[in-house]
Amino acid sequence: MELAFTKMNGAGNDFVVLDNRHGANSLDSQQIAMICDRHRGVGADGLLLVEPAQKGADFRMRYFNSDGGEAEMCGNGARCFARFARALLSAAPDRISFETAAGEVVARFAGDLVSLRMSDPVARSGPLDLVLAGSLRALHSLNTGVPHAVAFVGDVESMDVVAEGREARHHEAFTPKGTNVNFAQVIEPGSLRLRTYERGVEGETLACGTGVCAAALIHAGLAGLAGPVSVRVRGGDTLSVAFRRVGENFTDVVLTGPADFVFEGRISL
Repeated sequence: MELAFTKMNGAGNDFVVLDNRHGANSLDSQQIAMICDRHRGVGADGLLLVEPAQKGADFRMRYFNSDGGEAEMCGNGARCFARFARALLSAAPDRISFETAAGEVVARFAGDLVSLRMSDPVARSGPLDLVLAGSLRALHSLNTGVPHAVAFVGDVESMDVVAEGREARHHEAFTPKGTNVNFAQVIEPGSLRLRTYERGVEGETLACGTGVCAAALIHAGLAGLAGPVSVRVRGGDTLSVAFRRVGENFTDVVLTGPADFVFEGRISL
């Protein structure tokens, strides 16, 4: 089987994108992992499928981590998905909508930037004190489409993100599915630097859109901010998270950042 694909990246988080509107690309987890393998495949943090909508949106997005497992949502992947899906249309609309396992997402476009109206976050909790790689960390949790834990640290660059992230990701406090783990440094109120250990990738990635949202919203809640919050990620880009506060909760969350086409190709499976 030979597949035509597009390689994209959102703030350094990279993806293989396939047009599966015809439904012919039925890939198993081993094939997806092979495509995402950086030595024997295309290489990517995850794979995106563009499929027909089932509930009235313009498209349906399916997202798979590089280990081949399907996940509910990916913020950086969703921005790439939106630019790719928009290019499939005969016109270039200002907005499109698409279904994800975490709910419907609306994307708006401004050049290379994509703004996503995210599903409302849920299950905010913390702090939970855990010892990770010998250090005591206070972890706050929020589900922004997928579960995230966030620890605020004094110097994010000195962190052993892989060691501490792996331990927290598999900690019994987050069973049975585990969690993504973020380490955030407050530069000033409303401005963060962030590094993320991603579940399913099982390592640090250059960016994580849902992690950016989680860190920004938890920071806003702790600091009493109205937003927006800017977050600089490991890949060097700065993303923006706008929101509306309703008491202790958040709604109308909008993530804005880049989504870039890298190259097109074909791969044999």
